[in-house]
Amino acid sequence: MYFNRHDMSGWDWFAMSISTVLLWALLITVAVLLFRTLNRTPEPPRTESPEGLLAERFARGEIDEDEYRRRLTVLRADGVGLTKR
Repeated sequence: MYFNRHDMSGWDWFAMSISTVLLWALLITVAVLLFRTLNRTPEPPRTESPEGLLAERFARGEIDEDEYRRRLTVLRADGVGLTKR
């Protein structure tokens, strides 16, 4: 790797040293990212109840108290008359 010369100046050694360090840093970074990606455990799916989701929407202010209570009543109903025909 002498670039068609028989000797290397100080700048050539410096450039070669920096490029070697950058190459190793790149290889180590790729190896670490690959290792972390392959060893990641899948997150379990969220299984929140509909009442919990409704309470979160109420807490965030997306729905008011009347709508919260009305929807909560529908969720807690036994299912009679909930479908429209």
